[in-house]
Amino acid sequence: MPVWVEAGLYGLLAGGTLVVGALLAWFVRVPQPVVAGIMAFGAGVLISALAFDLVDEAERTGGLVPTVAGFVGGAVAYFLANLALARRGARHRKRSGDQQPREDEQGGSGAAIAVGALLDGVPESVVLGLTLLGGGGVGVPVLAAIAVSNLPEGLSSAAGMKAAGRSARYVFGVWTAIAVASGLAGLLGCLLLQGASDGTVAAITAVAAGAILAMVADTMIPEAFERTHLWAGLIATLGFVVAFTIDRV
Repeated sequence: MPVWVEAGLYGLLAGGTLVVGALLAWFVRVPQPVVAGIMAFGAGVLISALAFDLVDEAERTGGLVPTVAGFVGGAVAYFLANLALARRGARHRKRSGDQQPREDEQGGSGAAIAVGALLDGVPESVVLGLTLLGGGGVGVPVLAAIAVSNLPEGLSSAAGMKAAGRSARYVFGVWTAIAVASGLAGLLGCLLLQGASDGTVAAITAVAAGAILAMVADTMIPEAFERTHLWAGLIATLGFVVAFTIDRV
């Protein structure tokens, strides 16, 4: 199987947990503190993967300057895109309560939320595809981190969409499309960068990592803290430790 096809399948697999989370939110009444606890755990898992698998690897293969420049650039790019989407009603797209605006309250907010979900998911899938370029197979800690964090993201956001009165067709259409887009992002990230220099791959990995960290701080941690309060830090730490252990084992 070509490595770029494998990257696409892994991206689809990781993105598919968004749909699983949305299904749980739609058909099962999951207490909001439980959703937030899972969100905190997922945030810790992602932070660990960023630190030990993405940024560290990018610095070792591509050097400090490309890594730092890419990391900051990715965070800035995410911030600017997220700022534009927030003004159109997507600020609370990861919230499980009634923070998301209804379409009749802010026209176009549904489209902004969908685009925001795409913005959150694509960088993760790109770096997942890039882990295959070294020829050693998929980065298992990165795959686990993305899959684990996507579950509460889909669960929390879909619960908020449902509370805002959005239809099942809209909710599952959004998350299915994001799962497919995740697969395409992993595929393209791997396909387009085959044969690229270590510095180029490191810089792009760092760009995606910076965007992911900005996303975690901006959308996942606020939801986790709002519902779990003082437990959020401990649960996130447990997620970090679990991901770190997977990486070392």
